[in-house]
Amino acid sequence: MEVVNQKIPLEFPNGIELYIKREDLVHPIISGNKFRKLKYNLQEAKRLGCKKLLTFGGAFSNHIVAVAGAGAEFGFETIGIIRGEELQDKIQENPSLLKAQQFGMQFNFVDRNQYRDKMDPNFLALLTARYGSFYLIPEGGTNELAIRGCEEILTAADKIAFSHICCAVGTAGTLSGIINASNADQQIIGFSSLKGSFLSEVICNFAQQKNWSVIESYHFGGYGKVTDELIRFLNAFYDKYQVPLDPIYTGKMMFGILDLIQQNYFPPHSKIVAIHTGGLQGIAGMNQRLQAKNKEIIHYNG
Repeated sequence: MEVVNQKIPLEFPNGIELYIKREDLVHPIISGNKFRKLKYNLQEAKRLGCKKLLTFGGAFSNHIVAVAGAGAEFGFETIGIIRGEELQDKIQENPSLLKAQQFGMQFNFVDRNQYRDKMDPNFLALLTARYGSFYLIPEGGTNELAIRGCEEILTAADKIAFSHICCAVGTAGTLSGIINASNADQQIIGFSSLKGSFLSEVICNFAQQKNWSVIESYHFGGYGKVTDELIRFLNAFYDKYQVPLDPIYTGKMMFGILDLIQQNYFPPHSKIVAIHTGGLQGIAGMNQRLQAKNKEIIHYNG
């Protein structure tokens, strides 16, 4: 499906305009930045003659679902190394893992200590001995080929039309690709979904320009954390504009953008585009957690 820049029909102060680039519509399964990150990795895996894709993720990982879906669509076996041995008997209760399994992914559940060493050569050697040759995709999908794919998010028209480009940040691969593709006079703003200030160092390893910043004040408690205020915001935003936002990345970013506009963070007549990086598959899992706590749920599906 064609990616469009959808205008948010709000009257903002100082002549500011806000658009959302609907990357979530690029593919029904491998949506948003997952599609961009996997594109050239899948091509490389085919070029190398690899039949298996192996990657890593947690209980509600959109990346795991995307890799499993890509494998089913493009003819790869897929292996997911999953953080948390306790999840092994709970696949049927976990919407993300169940979906990945339905796409044919084989799981290996490991304890959290072992998972921290997931890129250790000795651990990778054990995985090779168990599964044979595979194409390794890192957790979250970020590597140089992924960044190359994310550089294609911005079109030539985007580089002319927008003064500010906003993107949620997890592993920093998507933001790095956008920075590399942008014009030097555009401002690229990342909204961190994580606690901590280590992302800037990661971005410096991949980004080729200096026209960027990372805002760390809208993580709502850290990765995977949500608040009642955020859930109410997601539901209200969908009711008004019919744009589903995910609670881990794009919802927090959009909350931050609207808050900063009201604080006069952006110069007058700024033209802002927010990148919708997908992630909607995780809504079912988030709602499951919210229901268990008798909290308000997200009123739309991924």
